[in-house]
Amino acid sequence: MGESNERPTSASGAKLFKVAFDLDSESANWPPVSVERLWGEKTSVRLEIRLVNTPFFARGVSVGDLIQVRPDNDRRELVFEKFTQESGHSTVRIIFLKQDGRAAVESRLRDAGCSWELAHSLTNYMAVDIPPVVEYGELREWLVEQVNSGGIEIQESAISMIHRRQVPGFP
Repeated sequence: MGESNERPTSASGAKLFKVAFDLDSESANWPPVSVERLWGEKTSVRLEIRLVNTPFFARGVSVGDLIQVRPDNDRRELVFEKFTQESGHSTVRIIFLKQDGRAAVESRLRDAGCSWELAHSLTNYMAVDIPPVVEYGELREWLVEQVNSGGIEIQESAISMIHRRQVPGFP
């Protein structure tokens, strides 16, 4: 079956657009790409996009956040310009150091009401969407216990104000 040229749509029926996020190197091999492209839907504001998926590498943005983009005619794509408004969602990345604890992590995330995306090329890595209704203080405490036991590493990529208020002394 051939690929469709039709643009995908969101749950609300809005047409989706890819937005390029240029990434800075954090270390010699990370992130493994120089650009991450996220799906978003246009809002009524000119050049504003609402993100509809969880980023693997782009920092500071989450599902539902509003961003401003600029058209890059040379690249023939929309490029992230600046963050404009948070949605209340947070993004946490998890790296599994031991695969035997993966089922427990997925179960705990599912029970908390989180969803996640997996990278096909990075089998020990997941990008987690934490909706605003999730009690992040409790979930974070559990995740830190898993970090301390040596099973995972976490990166709190974008923590919303709602979730920051749930963690006393959040960095």
